[in-house]
Amino acid sequence: MAPRRILILGEGFSHDPHYGKTMRAIIRYGPDPVVAILDSGRAGETHDGIPVVATVADALQYEPTVAVVGVATQGGRFPPAWRELLKQSVAGGLDLESGLHEFVSDDPELIELARQHGVELRDLRRPPAGLNVPTGANLDVDATIVLTVGSDCAIGKKTVAVELDLEARRRGLESVFVPTGQTGVAIAGWGIAVDAVVSDFLAGAAEWLVVEGARRGGKLLFVEGQGSLVHPMYSGVTLGLAHGATPHAFVLCHAAGATEIEGCPGHPIPPLPELVELHERIALPARKAKVACVALNTASIESDEAARRVIVEVAEETGLPADDPVRFGAQHLLDALLARL
Repeated sequence: MAPRRILILGEGFSHDPHYGKTMRAIIRYGPDPVVAILDSGRAGETHDGIPVVATVADALQYEPTVAVVGVATQGGRFPPAWRELLKQSVAGGLDLESGLHEFVSDDPELIELARQHGVELRDLRRPPAGLNVPTGANLDVDATIVLTVGSDCAIGKKTVAVELDLEARRRGLESVFVPTGQTGVAIAGWGIAVDAVVSDFLAGAAEWLVVEGARRGGKLLFVEGQGSLVHPMYSGVTLGLAHGATPHAFVLCHAAGATEIEGCPGHPIPPLPELVELHERIALPARKAKVACVALNTASIESDEAARRVIVEVAEETGLPADDPVRFGAQHLLDALLARL
């Protein structure tokens, strides 16, 4: 099999850390090289040393083999202008990989184009067939399970899980990152995007994920969190994931300084001690998980010194170890987890 070389489709969103988070995660954590980024509004620039191009034709000089949709749009739908972009990617001989809710492999025109050019259409968010409710196998998994949870969406729950997994593996621990969203699946090459699963089967999908993580050799499983229990739109996925994954411990993720759910005016974020109590109260009664530590996203804070002050304040407020695993490394949080477990 030829090595994968990725063209990231980021049209209109590559500059945005929120809607372009899939792109950023693939660049930072993915195993395959990103050779170009497509965003006509930034053509001629570079992003992390990767050239930004205006068109698929411009990208072909870098010899990509797959075009990956690198954005997470609200509602998971393609902007209208993207239709031509998708067609050009397939016509350019590139496999097409998407994690949006709108499935490219269900599109008759793209299916015919892919047949003509001998390429594949892959939907990372398509749930596998045969999912059902939990069987109880989640409680029998021979592994320690850690689930990242958050005060809001898109604040770094996946990133924290990946950073903790990387640090654990650096220490020689038998650790596995368990992907539960389209970006995590793109990074790891397996998993289920649980927000696309029928709600009755969501906990069953989470059970399958931890069982599979253990089958892949994980004695320590870091499960990527989704949504937020206090989010007015996306709380359901959080609860189903928590009850299906049956974690032994939670890591609470929070964007430093945030006081309100992003994009939902009038919906405040409760104080962190209340969030700690909330997550411990909703843990499955058969396995009463505790919050072991707080992972802060301090990207909005300019200086390391100021970020460290906020981390100390949060540790004092919650009575739990706290740190920013991206800015300062995951060592402190992993130590706290292992001590708690």
